[in-house]
Amino acid sequence: MIFCVLLLSALLNTGAAPALEEPIQTARSQFDSSNYAAAVRTLTNALGQSPQDSSLHYWLARSYYEMRDYDNAVQHAEMAVKLGPQNAEYNRWLGRAYGGKAEQSHSFFLARKVKQAFEAAVRLAPRSIEARRDLMQYCVEAPWIVGGDKQSARKQIEAISQLDPLQGRLALAAYLTADKQWKAAETEYLAILDQHPSNFEAYTEAAEFFVDRKDPANLDRTLEAAARVDSHDPRLEYYHGVSLVLQHTELALAEQLLKSYLLSVPERSNYPSHRSAMEWLRRIDSK
Repeated sequence: MIFCVLLLSALLNTGAAPALEEPIQTARSQFDSSNYAAAVRTLTNALGQSPQDSSLHYWLARSYYEMRDYDNAVQHAEMAVKLGPQNAEYNRWLGRAYGGKAEQSHSFFLARKVKQAFEAAVRLAPRSIEARRDLMQYCVEAPWIVGGDKQSARKQIEAISQLDPLQGRLALAAYLTADKQWKAAETEYLAILDQHPSNFEAYTEAAEFFVDRKDPANLDRTLEAAARVDSHDPRLEYYHGVSLVLQHTELALAEQLLKSYLLSVPERSNYPSHRSAMEWLRRIDSK
């Protein structure tokens, strides 16, 4: 019942017409199971009947983005924004699609459009932590020539903190990481763990930091806390395998965990990539 209510809300928020609820529901199910090609087929068929429906273009953009087909992601995200210019999420994902294509093609022109789209998303939904976080990340990571601006990034952190103090700390930790202030970032992530967040993503952000810093002790601490929130999340398998590799111990188990992750978890943009899992496996082979 809860799932149905959430799905209906999502449909309303993305502007789907009642007649399109069934194909979008089908596509959402395919998307959530990481069957992005099937979602594209479902949405494309529906688009033949309703080519001006913004929600179809939005979900096509999301699906193509997961497939790393950034040309099509941009095309459909631009159309979604054209048809629904006041929708903050359309603008936010247009920014992400531009970002994927800009990184792929090393385009300064597209990089500037990333910031514009994120700024539009924040303007349309000033209480959206996701939109502010995307804009903050861009401002701290991008070179100044394409709009990078650390002062603007700090302003986004302040705004996020006012909306949600924990999310503000996560944004600050990400800022410090991007700015290579490793010790300060570590202090923030450990303080976040001490708050025992209920949001699993907070733990994956901390885990990514400790993996990058090659810090298995704090990585294990993070995983232990994360397991109390959701012991079945498949990302735990990946991070546990990485921790064992970093510790140079139980490498057979590490190999098993990483291979299991590769076999059982589809590619998702908010999950550790298969490529990274294979890189850790190669480290085992080289020992």
